[in-house]
Amino acid sequence: MDDRSDDFSESDGSSGGLSEHPDRLRWNAKYGEAPAMSPPHPLAERALTLALPDGEVLDIASGPSGSAVYAAARGRRVTAVDISEVALERLGAEARQRGLDSLITLVQDDLSRWRPRPESYALVLCTGFWDRTVFFHAARAVADGGALAWEAFTQAARRNRPHLPPEWCLAPAEPASLLPDAFTVLHESDDDTTGKRRLLAHRT
Repeated sequence: MDDRSDDFSESDGSSGGLSEHPDRLRWNAKYGEAPAMSPPHPLAERALTLALPDGEVLDIASGPSGSAVYAAARGRRVTAVDISEVALERLGAEARQRGLDSLITLVQDDLSRWRPRPESYALVLCTGFWDRTVFFHAARAVADGGALAWEAFTQAARRNRPHLPPEWCLAPAEPASLLPDAFTVLHESDDDTTGKRRLLAHRT
């Protein structure tokens, strides 16, 4: 892969069927109105205090991720995957400004088809996105001794956000119930205010 943060690996917005992809258009519009960067996610901060093995961080559905920058600032190589080139351009610009661009690889693709390398990442992080198939492949991508950190809406969130499609929301006991046997749950909590559930798990 090309490690330059201003070049997108894999697909770009004009090829691979992404140019008119509804998710790309929706998230480009959202990020076009949002602040330039998100802060590091607390799950990322907590996960990076663990005794993780050497290796890369994978940030799935990254957006303009402060977590990716946070991990790179601590010496980790990071792959950030998102369907929105607006989000990735902002992340790349922030990485260049901080001198971290050599550590962050940007990948624009549709997560329904993109697949991470199995057992290759010290930390796999995803916050604000849910898809069972993506979760399955994300768990497989965690290296021995690594961690999986996830946050997504629960079904309870639909009480205040009825527009949320049910398939975007965690069912009861998910995602912990979907973890392979090699994982141990370190932390799981629900936030009644946001309607989100957080999970941090370690692969032995």
